[in-house]
Amino acid sequence: MNDLLIEETKNFVREQLKHAEGGHDWFHTERVYKTAKRISEQEQVDSLVVQLAALLHDIADPKFHDGDEEIGPKTAQEFLISQDLDTDRTEHITNIIRYMSFKNSLDKGQAEFNSLELKVVQDADRLDAIGAIGIARTFNYGGFKNRPMYDPDIEPNLNMTKEEYKKSNAPTINHFYEKLLLLKDKINTDTGRELAAERHQFMLDYLEQFYKEWNT
Repeated sequence: MNDLLIEETKNFVREQLKHAEGGHDWFHTERVYKTAKRISEQEQVDSLVVQLAALLHDIADPKFHDGDEEIGPKTAQEFLISQDLDTDRTEHITNIIRYMSFKNSLDKGQAEFNSLELKVVQDADRLDAIGAIGIARTFNYGGFKNRPMYDPDIEPNLNMTKEEYKKSNAPTINHFYEKLLLLKDKINTDTGRELAAERHQFMLDYLEQFYKEWNT
């Protein structure tokens, strides 16, 4: 039954994301799903919760829905109910989707939800935001929003609130300092940290080369 539910979920997500921006499309979801499964092999977790949350985590990203942070959890919840998933798992997955994003870590007043399953999916999602894939996704989104690649006169804002982060139109390079380079130290699991180290270093090397070419 679980295998059938996973396949049904994959089909649902593919259909929902068929017109998504390239950094938040089915292929992003598939990478997060595979990484979450890899990490979960080393953790004592409910594998079904991890897999379903990974597949549904970006089903309706708020940044593409006028900032509505409930549309993703609601869409996931409705789908899981339609699949007759038990209430506890449905609620658990819905909360993972609601609380896992980076921007929520900037809101110090927000009520917190936590679980080992959330930490695994969160690590998988954060790993896809760094390294070579993370760089490609960052510039893809910057182009999607028509943002400049870099402006030496605009300094990164290292003390943004959640609302400032959501409204930011800063150059793409600033995003490395405002988010991507911070993620390595926010990884929760040992496996995630091992994977993050190499990807983090790749970003540092990339930035060094970027500035070298920019200033030539």
